[in-house]
Amino acid sequence: MRGVVRWCAGAALALGAAAGVAAAQTRPEVRGLPAPPTTAIYIGNSFFYYNNSMHSHVRALMRDTGMAPLTQVSVTISGSGFDWHDVASYFRPNAVGSYSFDDDNNIVFNRRDRLFDAAVLMDCSQCPIHPRLSQVFTEYARRHAETVRANGAQPVFFMSWAYADKPEMTAQLAEAYTAAGNANGALVIPAGLAFARSIAERPSLNLYVADKRHPSLAGTYLAAATTMAVLTGRSPEPSTYTAGLDGETAAFLRGVAWRTVQEYLGAGRATN
Repeated sequence: MRGVVRWCAGAALALGAAAGVAAAQTRPEVRGLPAPPTTAIYIGNSFFYYNNSMHSHVRALMRDTGMAPLTQVSVTISGSGFDWHDVASYFRPNAVGSYSFDDDNNIVFNRRDRLFDAAVLMDCSQCPIHPRLSQVFTEYARRHAETVRANGAQPVFFMSWAYADKPEMTAQLAEAYTAAGNANGALVIPAGLAFARSIAERPSLNLYVADKRHPSLAGTYLAAATTMAVLTGRSPEPSTYTAGLDGETAAFLRGVAWRTVQEYLGAGRATN
């Protein structure tokens, strides 16, 4: 066992002038999945599919630390919010995820009793805190969580990050996603808090592309490391997978991801 999640009272981090940590906001009530997933679907937008898709980096991080392979699929629509996705349709038998490609680019047909163990869902980058769209976020968080559970999977909300020039979004998004997670009994991945921590500790490391919204490769890598830590309950720090980043930078980002997850979720369970 390479690490376990540790609990603390804090639930949200925000950019600060010195330490980069804000006072605790709403505390997450769901602190882990019943068991690490073996299959997962990611439902979101371009924040997921940038840089060869975040889920591919999650898989590489897990594989490099010796964990069982995670079969994943990503269903994304550019610019989409929760209400753009017909989540029920993604659970049709013998449809999404019914086949995949192995490391030698051969098609492998997947036959399993349940399509997915977990569904990772992200709204548009500002929808949860937008004056007109926040109610849509709340409503569809409920609808999608119910749909996911009706299909035998666990809903997981992906807390996105602030825009590079709007750091105040960090605490706002953290509050919105944590509240939605609590209201729907869903685990939350604190990627936005990991971005804030990284920026506070190493502001010279750019996590964004030129539009100040989408992730650079470093940003995608950090989000993937945070996602791996939450889904598995284990630290990504032992991994040597770097996604092409220099080794020291990748190690720093894996450490940021793990510390953020520890502070947000704490130590509720151990994963072997």
